[in-house]
Amino acid sequence: MAEAANKETGQTKPRKVKYRKNKASWNPAMQAVPVPGIRRMVNMAATMKDVIHLSIGQPDLPTPKHVIDAYIDALNAGQTGYTMDAGLPELLVALRDYYGARYDRKLTRDNILVTSGATEAMYLAISATSAPGRQFIVTDPSFLLYAPLIRMNGGEVKFVPTRAENNHQLDPDEVIRAMGSRTFALILNNPNNPTGAVYPRSTIETILEECAYRGIQVYADEVYDHLIFDDDDFASVLNCSMDLDNIMCISSFSKTYSMAGLRVGWVISSQAAIKSLRRLHMFTTSVANTPSQFAGVAALTGDQQCVSNMVDIYRERRDKVVELIDQTPYMTGYKPGGAFFAFPDLPPHVDGSDLALRMLKETGVCLVPGDAFGEGCTNAVRISFSTTCEKLDEAFDRIIPWMAKQQF
Repeated sequence: MAEAANKETGQTKPRKVKYRKNKASWNPAMQAVPVPGIRRMVNMAATMKDVIHLSIGQPDLPTPKHVIDAYIDALNAGQTGYTMDAGLPELLVALRDYYGARYDRKLTRDNILVTSGATEAMYLAISATSAPGRQFIVTDPSFLLYAPLIRMNGGEVKFVPTRAENNHQLDPDEVIRAMGSRTFALILNNPNNPTGAVYPRSTIETILEECAYRGIQVYADEVYDHLIFDDDDFASVLNCSMDLDNIMCISSFSKTYSMAGLRVGWVISSQAAIKSLRRLHMFTTSVANTPSQFAGVAALTGDQQCVSNMVDIYRERRDKVVELIDQTPYMTGYKPGGAFFAFPDLPPHVDGSDLALRMLKETGVCLVPGDAFGEGCTNAVRISFSTTCEKLDEAFDRIIPWMAKQQF
């Protein structure tokens, strides 16, 4: 508190000073970032007891032992410093060889950038290219990352809907009709989160051919590319495109090898695109986690039976959740072909957000409302079957009678 001298007595007395309160000067673009519906539900569930989560989008199965061992070995060997900005050379070679063989495409190390998960990879791709006047086509529903990133950087989002009655398949003709003179890029998430839809080769090839003809960029989020239940012939953009000039294929170890917290992903694209993305990458995370990259080498070069075993377990759960949704009043389901999500519809006039909140409070089952994933799916909920069949049964033992009591 400041002091001031009294003119008559010469004595000092305390003087009250008001200090101006400074508010954080946030970038106005932050207005484009919503509070995720998933986080809202999980935060509320954290205050409750006896909650069954059908909300979390991460694997519950254990990370393969040889991957864990490689991580520990890297730590014990002192591999805790920076790698090259593009990624650990051994991992770049492993990714080149693995994806080159899987999709019969010649790749070099210069076609690959290792990132801190697929989230950073998508962040780099969108933030490096989204700008005012550029339009991005995105499916509705879609993973909640894409639209906010596009809008934060001044781009415009144009949604193309998918529907439960069509198994949430993407209609290539509808996508092509959505393309216009300002269309800059298409975000293609296959298998899809939140719907679990797997797009067939004919759909992918038709869309890619049109994008190549029009010079439209394609950012393909393929993090669930190994979690395919009914068709081994997964149509990656890597084996459906003539070249990589307008393609960025993004994936990670998170889902395939149950390594979500180890945070290693990648972008596969043309050498020119990777060179540009590396410049931005150096100013974001610099490098991905070093021991995790060694674990990734072990994942790609080791026995792949662990992946097959995980897929078998998820397939069993998928069949279980499809059966349970069919038994649930007011839910319209379908058969998701991949990932570990179902996205059933509710009656058209039902608010999925209100229903999910009431269901959590009254039954202790946590789902995610559809409006977390798009503007045209407010009457839907996402169900994650990344949990045991026993937990699925227990959850629906609560859900089915509760739904039967609703007056819609």
